[in-house]
Amino acid sequence: RDAAIRSMDAAQASGAQRYIMVSYNGAGQNHGVPEDNSFYAYAQSKADADDHLRASSLDFTILGPGHLTEDAVGGVTIGHDLSEEQMKTPRATVAAAIVASVNDATTAGKAIAFGSGDTEVTEAFGTAPD
Repeated sequence: RDAAIRSMDAAQASGAQRYIMVSYNGAGQNHGVPEDNSFYAYAQSKADADDHLRASSLDFTILGPGHLTEDAVGGVTIGHDLSEEQMKTPRATVAAAIVASVNDATTAGKAIAFGSGDTEVTEAFGTAPD
């Protein structure tokens, strides 16, 4: 969390306009992970960092992929309520999502939750809701 926040602050201080954050599908202050769960620190850190980014002056995009896999790049489905199979998100697809976000200014100011699906990444991200 602290390193992510420092990088956001440094980006702002340097005059950067754009910032892409890779978070996870389901991130947020209401993540629902119990404090005694080993995933809690990660979930809370991501929630805090995402909130800091939203409050910044940066043109941000927060990417929320599902569970990362080593599968080949594929299409996506946008949303939080995905099937277990859709929640499997290839790392290569996340990389394609980063590229799509960098190249499409309409993704700025959005948190885009996604998982595996049939829609090409650029197309899906270009029409992702706010």
